[in-house]
Amino acid sequence: MLKPFHTIGIIEAGCDEAGRGCLAGPVFAAAVILPQTPILDELDDSKKLSAKKREYLRELIEQEAISYAVAHVSPEEIDEINILNASILAMHRALDMLKKKPGQILADGNKFKEYPEIPHHCIIKGDGIYKSIAAASILAKTHRDMHMLALHQKYPEYRWDSNKGYPTAVHRAAIKEFGTTPHHRRSFRLTDTQLQITFSKT
Repeated sequence: MLKPFHTIGIIEAGCDEAGRGCLAGPVFAAAVILPQTPILDELDDSKKLSAKKREYLRELIEQEAISYAVAHVSPEEIDEINILNASILAMHRALDMLKKKPGQILADGNKFKEYPEIPHHCIIKGDGIYKSIAAASILAKTHRDMHMLALHQKYPEYRWDSNKGYPTAVHRAAIKEFGTTPHHRRSFRLTDTQLQITFSKT
């Protein structure tokens, strides 16, 4: 069972991102403030959960959270500032959108940039330790998946309904055959050879 808080009596916002390793689509992040009470005992790292379980928990999180927000950073911004900075920017944007100001931030991973006036803790594999970070990982993942499913309707040949923009063999083969879309991250290695990529599909 995950821990309900890092520091008792302080309002904490857990933050996590989704889509960092993808070739296409935005990187999403969420910030979640949960009550420091025994709720949502089924929470876990989103990567350990089925899509059905993530969606079930997404609804519960959005009902039970004191405050939550989901934000994203576009592929164009990722190419401009790199994926690490984009991931942190997405978390900052989510924090900006919270309706309640937290007393501290629990950020998944080992890198984070100072957020104005709020101290933070970097928690390696925090989505498997603290409920608020796990909740953020689930919201970021489910909201990003919904976004990629919508994009799949326009670009079905890339199979974003199944790979969600990650570098699968099918996705890389589609890039070689059809070129890229405006949603691809051009600063990423899009094919195994990265040769003769056509940036033309609209």
